[in-house]
Amino acid sequence: MEPTRTVHLPPQTGTGLEIRRGELLRIIDPTGEQVSDLVSFARDDLREWLSSGRTIDYANNIYLTTGHTLYSNRSRPMWTILEDTVGRHDFLLTPCSPDTFRIIYGNTDPHPSCFGNLVENLAPFGITPDAIPTTFNVFMNVGVGEDGQLAILPPRSRPGDYLLLKAEMDMVVGVTACSAELSNNGSFKPIDVEVLASVPS
Repeated sequence: MEPTRTVHLPPQTGTGLEIRRGELLRIIDPTGEQVSDLVSFARDDLREWLSSGRTIDYANNIYLTTGHTLYSNRSRPMWTILEDTVGRHDFLLTPCSPDTFRIIYGNTDPHPSCFGNLVENLAPFGITPDAIPTTFNVFMNVGVGEDGQLAILPPRSRPGDYLLLKAEMDMVVGVTACSAELSNNGSFKPIDVEVLASVPS
């Protein structure tokens, strides 16, 4: 199936777009070991957004993959994962921000961030910074120790790996090519985004 829209995200950038119910969103790692942050809002009411807590509650699993549903803060399905060539993504950690780099990296210099890229690209849709929740961090590899400690490991994605999701409602969507060194095994790479036509119900 040929995409109806494509977006190439250079390293440390993002985009905002509208998705219709039934359309497919494919997030592709063209070169490998690159995370992509995904967030979405209901098009008819931006106070409804993609919820990490609701999704993990209902899946009873922090590692979401093919067959799982991603829910909104109102417990409505937003996405269904149709295909997943990697099988490891994160829904625990927030999008990297200037505060991330200050607190974790000790870096107070200007630095691109997923939060900043989402703020910039979602503003035209009327979404404010405080409305941006925890993102679904596609390809991010976070291990959890027995003591609860988190380990951010190199992404398992290889060139051409992808995640394919079906939209379960009309949405405003933000997607990034992540800007955090630790998440991307020390280097920054692009992300490709494709929107495909609705599938027959």
